Amino acid sequence: MSPTSTGPTSPTSPTSPTSKRHIGDAERRARLALAHRLSPGARATTPQEVARSLVALHGTDPATVYLAVGARLADASKTVAAVEAALYEDRSLVRMHGMRHTVFVFPAELAATVHASTGLAVAAKARAGLLKDMVGGSEGRLTAEWLAEVEGSALAALERRGQATVAELTVDEPRLKERFTYGRGTRHESPQTLSSRLMRVLGVEGRVVRGRPLGSWTSSQFRWAVAPPHPELPLAEAQSELLGRWLAVCGPATEADLKWWTGWKVTDVRKALAATEAVAVSLDSGATGYVLPGLLDAPAEEVEPWAALLPGLDPTAMGWQERDWYCPPELRAALFDGSGNIGPTVWWNGRIVGGWAQGAGGEVVWRFLDESGGRAAARAVTSEAERVAAWLGGVRVTPRFRTPLERELAG
Repeated sequence: MSPTSTGPTSPTSPTSPTSKRHIGDAERRARLALAHRLSPGARATTPQEVARSLVALHGTDPATVYLAVGARLADASKTVAAVEAALYEDRSLVRMHGMRHTVFVFPAELAATVHASTGLAVAAKARAGLLKDMVGGSEGRLTAEWLAEVEGSALAALERRGQATVAELTVDEPRLKERFTYGRGTRHESPQTLSSRLMRVLGVEGRVVRGRPLGSWTSSQFRWAVAPPHPELPLAEAQSELLGRWLAVCGPATEADLKWWTGWKVTDVRKALAATEAVAVSLDSGATGYVLPGLLDAPAEEVEPWAALLPGLDPTAMGWQERDWYCPPELRAALFDGSGNIGPTVWWNGRIVGGWAQGAGGEVVWRFLDESGGRAAARAVTSEAERVAAWLGGVRVTPRFRTPLERELAG
């Protein structure tokens, strides 16, 4: 980036490579251990603390939310009850679409920020796509006015019920069963039902949220509820707020990391970086990273040796696009699926060193792919595996996106 660009080369940023503060991989791993509450001394006491520390918990696989929280609680024995209370009783955590059109669980106070910074742009595309598919293949039967009438009726029914499944809503509003063709004339052509597409659009628009699951905490089938109101924030303010929060726990991060995590245009990333007055630093990879001004100093707290068993799609494992500093490239074939989703991972002192799974009886099994940690790592990972197995209590969790090593270990 040139010194004259509108990006993050703000007056507070270094203007020459020789003046940059250097943050090496070892320091990045120490920062990660503390900020992401993975070191035993940094563990949290509530799911809300975990969510605020990570900004967002991946929610595409419902079990990830619970496993990610449990890995970071000082006392994980009541993980399920505590997360359910936060999601469905006091609503201090909310499950909603966010960055990259992905479902996350956010602290409730961030809902307006995520909606304004990311959700509105995604929602506009989602609604336009729905109207295109619906109107184009209906021979004039289905129109934008017809859709507005149906969604108004569906929202009114949802308000009356409090929470409802799609099947329950179609009883109140039968027109939700209307079918049309998605991707007409393309290789993706397939029939779709209005209910599934409409609820997704209303979700990204921030008008509905997912409620309690139909089954246990591992279920991916949810009820819907009308979203609580939140203030409408200016785009630039929301983007700088979200980026600043993420840099506080994930900095240093490169521009590529930031663009990937947010899903924004690079111009939006650069504007938000400038607004946060992020400072450029050099990294071991040779790339330029960015850190908030108040977080340039190395952590004052010494990080004790630590191990962790993190779930598939964990927000730490999926936190950066450039992952060599914590995930050696030679391990990726075993730990990722074909779409770039990471499976359950074993960590030792800030690096991924293996993977884990559950056997048929719910027992936790794991394997090192990197044994450089020796006996100390083996003892720590064994202890952590016992801790995970204890709070799971025999419940079997199968990752939504399965990876080669997880499949092999699960048998």
